[in-house]
Amino acid sequence: MSFGPLELGIILVIVLLIFGVGRLGRVGGELGSAIKNFREGLKTDEEKAAKPEDKKTEEKSA
Repeated sequence: MSFGPLELGIILVIVLLIFGVGRLGRVGGELGSAIKNFREGLKTDEEKAAKPEDKKTEEKSA
């Protein structure tokens, strides 16, 4: 089931009428910051996973 441009426009107008422009902007901003924090969390997990390996190589060389 795909939506055409007319259907998407109607949905957008309904959403704007329900939530308003200001609230919709806040929701978008919060969603963007949540995605940013999620990506940073993934990077932190990858760094944590890499640190024990780095310690093992340092212990072998010492």
